[in-house]
Amino acid sequence: MDAELIGRNVRHVRDRIARAAERARRDPSSVGLIAAAKTMPTAAVHAAVEAGVTDIGHNYVQEAVAMVGQVSAPVRWHLIGHLQRNKAAKSAATFDVVQTVDSPGLGEALSRAASKAGRVLSVLVEVNVGGEASKSGVAPEDAAGLVDALRANAGLTVDGLMAIPPPADETQARRYFRQLRDLSEELGLAQLSMGMTNDFEIAIEEGATMVRVGRAIFGERG
Repeated sequence: MDAELIGRNVRHVRDRIARAAERARRDPSSVGLIAAAKTMPTAAVHAAVEAGVTDIGHNYVQEAVAMVGQVSAPVRWHLIGHLQRNKAAKSAATFDVVQTVDSPGLGEALSRAASKAGRVLSVLVEVNVGGEASKSGVAPEDAAGLVDALRANAGLTVDGLMAIPPPADETQARRYFRQLRDLSEELGLAQLSMGMTNDFEIAIEEGATMVRVGRAIFGERG
């Protein structure tokens, strides 16, 4: 894994984030970069952290557990992949943020585990903005009810919304991102996790406060 290349990639992504924020008349510091490390070796994550990345996203609980133990630098860990309820306890002990909460039952399981560990876990509600049967997430019209249910859990703080829209052209992508932004404003939620390598600049222009970037930092996955 070429640490120097990863460092250059991180700087280039940050430049792109800054330019997109400026186009939207936003402060670039209002957009957090999450390096999406699915299938990446720990050495690649070390290189990203050395380049100044402070937030790492992972899709798989077991892989993340092993990686967290090998990264000594202060990093904020995000679960950005689908979470099964039977892995809630391990997730609540491993991650700082779980971005993919899509049911009251999952929230309750995370809250119990976090409370037992003496933590309050930050969560985002995953919204299925494209209505895709193959993807997780709550329907937009059900998001308010889920947010209310999650807020009743003492072990959680509901900080925002997250979405993985279907592949789309720029016009449609903007519609999905605006839909999520409008929903977050209706619900009084500050954080918006939306946008990946192919579309994070559009997401920033439409209000993203977190972008999840993997390929543009680490290169193509093997």
